[in-house]
Amino acid sequence: MSEYWLISAPGDKTCQQTWETMNNLTSKQNNLCENFKFHIPDLKVGTLDQLVGLSDDLGKLDAYVEQSTRKIASYLGDVLEDQRDKLYENLQANNNDLTTYITRFQWDLAKYPTKQSLRNIADIISKQVGQIDADLKTKSAAYNNLKGNLQNLEKKQTGSLLTRNLADLVKREHFILDSEYLTTLLVIVPKQMINDWNVNYEKITDMIVPRSSQMITQDNDYALCTVTLFKKVVDEFKLHARERKFVVREFTYNEEELAAGKNEITKLVTDKKKQFGPLVRWLKVNFSECFCAWIHVKALRVFVESVLRYGLPVNFQAILIHPNKKNTKRLRDVLNQLYGHLDGSAASSGGNADNVDIPGLGFGQSEYYPYVYYKLNIDMVENKV
Repeated sequence: MSEYWLISAPGDKTCQQTWETMNNLTSKQNNLCENFKFHIPDLKVGTLDQLVGLSDDLGKLDAYVEQSTRKIASYLGDVLEDQRDKLYENLQANNNDLTTYITRFQWDLAKYPTKQSLRNIADIISKQVGQIDADLKTKSAAYNNLKGNLQNLEKKQTGSLLTRNLADLVKREHFILDSEYLTTLLVIVPKQMINDWNVNYEKITDMIVPRSSQMITQDNDYALCTVTLFKKVVDEFKLHARERKFVVREFTYNEEELAAGKNEITKLVTDKKKQFGPLVRWLKVNFSECFCAWIHVKALRVFVESVLRYGLPVNFQAILIHPNKKNTKRLRDVLNQLYGHLDGSAASSGGNADNVDIPGLGFGQSEYYPYVYYKLNIDMVENKV
């Protein structure tokens, strides 16, 4: 199960005691979950007003950073195409798998110095993720454009004879070239009408060269045939051919243009291969950046909410819980027994936010409990943006 709960509870005599009490009751005795200490450093508290304002903003930042992280994961899956099954192993945080990163979380002091105010740290994260988001738009647009052009050309190589590119099917000897009076047309004939074509094509108009038609190729539905005629009757031939359900394809045999078309597809294939490696590397690096930033936002939220709920001096234990899926209700009950005394209204509502309206607390959370609680779903593969 990829769902984790990030909670905090006020310190008893020591934070270690809080941890041991909670861990004994939930993990060791009842096997309801697996618990990990979640280390949040001593951050600058600021004023109560600042904390209340920041709490709201952190909720929005949390949603934004999570969305950006999932967007990168989803796009990496798209870019990997037929290697999509390798997506999971490419999604790492700080060179660890996501579970290891969150269960052994360490605050990144180099990126987010604790001497900075909470607001500044939030701004650093917001700017960092905003830049990654903008870069993703640019890089994905360029790559998607290249991929789209290539797919369009490839479709033309493989579609029905009615629509596909005919350049790779025809040869010079199929055409009368450099004639002042004669020209060769390419005609798409429905397969069930091929006999009709062979018997009647010479009679469609005057001035058709007898026995000039040959079949070049066919697919499931159509045959590609040539016919040679005088240039002056081309328009008349097209009109009468259409009446008989024969389609004349617009095509001029020009070796330079045909070569250029083949070169274009080769160039696009080469360009896509060239861009693939660096793009995958960029996505992996910036997925890691975003995911780590997201967990730091969660840490900030736990810190701010804990100070607002439990007061000063700062004294709380943050705990990351990995619930056993079958026992989540029982786990909630045990946590409510442990911490229900912190807030009678939340405990009696059983975590139902609709019954609880405490200004400045909960901050728009969909679930409210007597202890600080945030849900964390680290499944980045299934949850599309």
